[in-house]
Amino acid sequence: MDAELFGQVLDAVRDFVRKEVVPREAEIDERDEIPAEIRDKAAELGLFGWALPEEYGGLGLGMAEDVRLAIELGHTTPAFRSLFGTNNGIAGQAIVHHGTPDQRTRWLPRLAAGQAIASFALTEAEAGSDPGGLTSRAVRDGDRYRLSGTKRFITNAPLAEVFVAFARTDPDSTGSRGISAFLVPAGADGVTVGPHDAKMGQAGAWTSEVVFDDVELSADALVGEEGKGFGIAMASLARGRLHIAALCVGMAERALAEAVEYARTARQGGRVIGEYQLVQALLAESHAELAAGRAMVHEAAAKYDSGEDRKLGPSSAKLFCTEMLGRVADRAVQVHGGMGYVRGVTVERIYRDARLFRIYEGTSEIQKLVIARQLLKD
Repeated sequence: MDAELFGQVLDAVRDFVRKEVVPREAEIDERDEIPAEIRDKAAELGLFGWALPEEYGGLGLGMAEDVRLAIELGHTTPAFRSLFGTNNGIAGQAIVHHGTPDQRTRWLPRLAAGQAIASFALTEAEAGSDPGGLTSRAVRDGDRYRLSGTKRFITNAPLAEVFVAFARTDPDSTGSRGISAFLVPAGADGVTVGPHDAKMGQAGAWTSEVVFDDVELSADALVGEEGKGFGIAMASLARGRLHIAALCVGMAERALAEAVEYARTARQGGRVIGEYQLVQALLAESHAELAAGRAMVHEAAAKYDSGEDRKLGPSSAKLFCTEMLGRVADRAVQVHGGMGYVRGVTVERIYRDARLFRIYEGTSEIQKLVIARQLLKD
């Protein structure tokens, strides 16, 4: 996208986040739901398709632009970004890069416009950190497939109109081999979506169990080549990990800003607490780590766009930035003292919201394995 036009988009998103979403954070947290008017405005801003190609109605942002946008989105509840994150990320990218022309034409314009939400159905109860252990099956029956299996913790499942679902098509395969990806309409016979989970944090970002019970799919539901689904999943997750790292930078910026403001105004012993050196140390440590995470994200995004590195950088950024956010949020609560533990205080919500980032789209432990294996391979 043209730099000037992107600047206008970024300004519009920044303004919307701060003026319209931030004031309603407590409402979103309490109701566990994104208000309809916020969803509609997000669609008007093009947020449901920022990473989707312009030819399908998206904004066509590269990774360097994506992370700048993600940092701005991180300044409010992550449930807001989660509403359209799967359209742009793990689900949408699978269709962009591996879908047939018909699949792209059918789904991408609707995803980009916010008229439909796509969901990424990979995780299972016994196949989370190791998706190669999934047990869902898609059995070939003439020119059709019959899909059965249960997925867990599927983001946006209650809102989805289509699932990018992964299942084993080779019954004799193990691990990452023999897995295929399919587009499954949410309204297809045999698809059941459970109630959304009550989670520690990230209220308003809905996850649910999804059951596929002998769902009949035509052959044109297959995404990419049969048996190549694991590679499709991993490629989508790599981009998503870098986006999540940038989101954590934005959240850390917000947490630090809240801590600095509190340290400037709260008083103990007749002095503002920001005058105490140990409080200053908490702020300084957070600032330094935040600066490192921000620099890492921008460098990784540049290398992603150039094609120089689309594995080591995203995993390194996700590992560092998600862990960094946890430490920054913890220090922000500490600066607030007892007030930081009170429901309704911003840093209390950020503390709860931050915990999930070290788990989804590849735990911190999985990122360490990806990084180490890539280093040894190189």
